[in-house]
Amino acid sequence: MRVDVHLNRFLYLLAAVIPLGAQAPPPRLQSPEVHADRRVTFRFRAPNAREVSLAREGADRVPMQKDEGGIWSVTTDPLEPDLYGYSFVADGVALIDPSNALMKPNLLFAQSEVHVPGPASLPWEIASALRGSIRHHFYKSAIIGDDRDFYVYTPPGYDPTAKRLYPVLYLLHGFSDDASAWTAVGRAHVILDNLIAQGKAKPMLIVMPLGYGAPEILTAGVAAFSDDALRQKNYNRFRDALFTEVIPHVEKEYRVSKDRGARAIAGLSMGGAESLYVGLNALDRFAWIGAFSTGGASDDFAATYPRLDAKASRQVRLLWIACGTEDRLIDSNRQFRQWLKSKGVEHTGIETPGMHTWMVWRRNLAAFAALLF
Repeated sequence: MRVDVHLNRFLYLLAAVIPLGAQAPPPRLQSPEVHADRRVTFRFRAPNAREVSLAREGADRVPMQKDEGGIWSVTTDPLEPDLYGYSFVADGVALIDPSNALMKPNLLFAQSEVHVPGPASLPWEIASALRGSIRHHFYKSAIIGDDRDFYVYTPPGYDPTAKRLYPVLYLLHGFSDDASAWTAVGRAHVILDNLIAQGKAKPMLIVMPLGYGAPEILTAGVAAFSDDALRQKNYNRFRDALFTEVIPHVEKEYRVSKDRGARAIAGLSMGGAESLYVGLNALDRFAWIGAFSTGGASDDFAATYPRLDAKASRQVRLLWIACGTEDRLIDSNRQFRQWLKSKGVEHTGIETPGMHTWMVWRRNLAAFAALLF
């Protein structure tokens, strides 16, 4: 009897929201569908589209096929366990997947995301029962003149009232990302939880600030890095906000060491260029510096690092420079490493398979974090 009452109520509500004679909304598609063999099927309803393709992170665009119901679909070959950003390109327009709530946030190129799960041994898969915490901070920047934010990861067992001081890694996102990128996409918190639980990394805080010292650089897109004045303004004001606003806030509110030996800076792409520019010109502040797929840096290395030589580099405990071998930026990264060698600056050069993608950067972070402090 109770089932009939609930059913009648549902039918009444359905009739109330759907006009008489109107068709019910089409059933929700399952997309993406991850199969047991790690193939993935993507589906997109667009009966009036002439052409639809799948644009997936780290892969060439693939055409999709339409069935008689106007649903476009494609099934990939088995994918390596990871997280992949993707979008549908319908008649030349890139669109997110309306059937998928998992998003890859981005200020210019937001995408949907699919997780192809793998074994617990992968650093970004949730494996540790001990979990750290993430706090989101907001502040008004006097340097840049806008409202901005940063995220702070604290490791499992962090006690704000204890006497213990923790080392801290300042971790920077890339161009077009926002401050959430390293947690929402890079899964930095999961990676550190796992490394700490396995004894592969020391407990540390991670601070993830917004990386734009000149926010107008986003308007011009990637071409903005050809504008030397705008690029330098972006990096200088980011540095100033980091030094005078973010770091003091963190060191006031959290139990972190102020010793340079307990402070690291690293980032990906634009964040890699910022990490090198800020870190190598402030060796009194940072002893650990990492750059993943550095992009948007000046190729005038001598002018960018005027005081860097073999003697100065002895203050650096680790200078770690990584890039994927299929990345379009591999040549500029190699040129920078060759310049460091010519100056007698010790560094660790890492080249791994991969393009300019998060699949490379998640692995970079896991390798770099394990070497710190």
